[in-house]
Amino acid sequence: MRIDMTGEPGDPGRPNEDYVSAALPSSGEGGALVLLDGVTPPAGDTGCVHGVPWFTARLGGALLELAVAQRDLTLRHCLSEAISSTAAAHISICDLSHSRTPQATVVAARWGRERVEHLVLSDSALLVEDHGGSVTAVLDPRLDRLPEHAGRLRARVRELPEGSPRRGAARAEYVRAVEALRNAPGGSGFYTAAADPSVAALAVTGSTPRADVRALLALSDGAARWSQTFRFGDWAALLNFVRKEGTEGLIARVREAERADPDGTAHPRGKRHDDASAVLAELGVHEAHGRGAGDSEDAKDARETR
Repeated sequence: MRIDMTGEPGDPGRPNEDYVSAALPSSGEGGALVLLDGVTPPAGDTGCVHGVPWFTARLGGALLELAVAQRDLTLRHCLSEAISSTAAAHISICDLSHSRTPQATVVAARWGRERVEHLVLSDSALLVEDHGGSVTAVLDPRLDRLPEHAGRLRARVRELPEGSPRRGAARAEYVRAVEALRNAPGGSGFYTAAADPSVAALAVTGSTPRADVRALLALSDGAARWSQTFRFGDWAALLNFVRKEGTEGLIARVREAERADPDGTAHPRGKRHDDASAVLAELGVHEAHGRGAGDSEDAKDARETR
């Protein structure tokens, strides 16, 4: 078992709004990892006196503790309980109904003797590698399915010069359109973890037989730029890069690419630099305990995602 994780703010003058952590219980029975990417609000009132870093640390810590200590709970249930406890910690002094209340994307994975469970909400990613080197990306596709109007606005922002007044105005319009779709009722938008625990039911979840998993790699979208923005390679190449260079090497390579294209001319993106976090868990070879004829269904539902 090997755990490697790194988190770095996009701007050294601002706190990192991501959260990344992992735990290996003293019992030796598996472990868990959690990665959150805080949503940076536009300047102005958010209804909360704390801020995004406080929120992601609270929510991420609560989710990791529940995932490890309450193994009888599903990851969806763990996320729901973590959202509830985090909301209870500041509802008396903050307006949690505000549309810009602190919120975050979520990736969680938990492994034991028999299975590896996963949960993904919004645009962070989880890569699952099997022993043959094949990599499956667990993604929440909702952001890629935004209504056509929002898609056009995003494309317009990326076409305009970085730092220009026109880009600033276009970005403000795009942000307003996205905010109207975030956690909106009716299923036409996308979802993040904020103050409503019911959003946990909308996360992408599933499981894989433990014996079929070699490694897990969780990525905030700032770290996933290696593949998604700069096109250095596919998901399998990204995981292999991290295995060789480490999570710190991954983020260093992303920063190098960002500096080489500061205005987003060659590689359009919403921000010049973004918070970037990654955690690699190499589970290694594992012989499942008690496997027998009754386990044949596990092979059929490998990487079952619902």
